[in-house]
Amino acid sequence: MLLPKKTKYRKVRKGTNTGVASRGQYIAFGDYALQSLENERITGRQIESARQAISNHMDRAGKIWIRIFPHIPVTRKPQDVKMGSGKGNPEFFVAKVKTGTILFELKGVPETTAREAMRLASHKLPVKTKFVMKEQI
Repeated sequence: MLLPKKTKYRKVRKGTNTGVASRGQYIAFGDYALQSLENERITGRQIESARQAISNHMDRAGKIWIRIFPHIPVTRKPQDVKMGSGKGNPEFFVAKVKTGTILFELKGVPETTAREAMRLASHKLPVKTKFVMKEQI
């Protein structure tokens, strides 16, 4: 599971996640990529699960880049606790993803393999995604 080594604040406010990505929306490293089509919070577990799906399908061939990282802590209060008495403790970390953000990149595998690996990864994620190639963007 992906966790940040250190955070500036232990608890953060929820905030909003609207609009389209102004950064991280181009293919920087690989030849193929998985691009988000929605705004959503993606947990560290979901990112790791998608990474494993890609890695297993490619038989460890090629290279994978993960372009998002879960920095934002999400708090939860324990079950059956009354209202009030402050904010809960951090339970997991999320990455806020906007429309157009590149989530994963691949290089060193054929297009058909990359397409299938990204399809398997997209099933692990809570956002609609599309497969893009370097020359398309």
